[in-house]
Amino acid sequence: MNKYRSTIGTIGAILLLSGAIIQITRLMWAPYLYLAGAILFAYTQITDRYEGQNLIIRRLRRQQMIGAALLILAGVMMLIWNRNEWVLCLTIAAVLELYTAFRIPQEMEKE
Repeated sequence: MNKYRSTIGTIGAILLLSGAIIQITRLMWAPYLYLAGAILFAYTQITDRYEGQNLIIRRLRRQQMIGAALLILAGVMMLIWNRNEWVLCLTIAAVLELYTAFRIPQEMEKE
């Protein structure tokens, strides 16, 4: 399963982005597409483990997990509510994911 993690994450990211874009048009199936992508994307991040002792990387990994959970929560919000509250949740998740995507590799290089 380790060798497929990158492919699963890429497919999840594509579905996630496609679902978010299509949700703007309010198509009925867009939240399901988004949610499937969010679950795949979050799965790859949650199964990627860090066993080291660096506290900064451990903190960044926790932030990454929170971002993944917020991506899934945004999908649930798309399904439950008919307004645009999910956009705020998605924005917070995107900021966390973007921040950790740059900071974790920097800290790994220092280690």
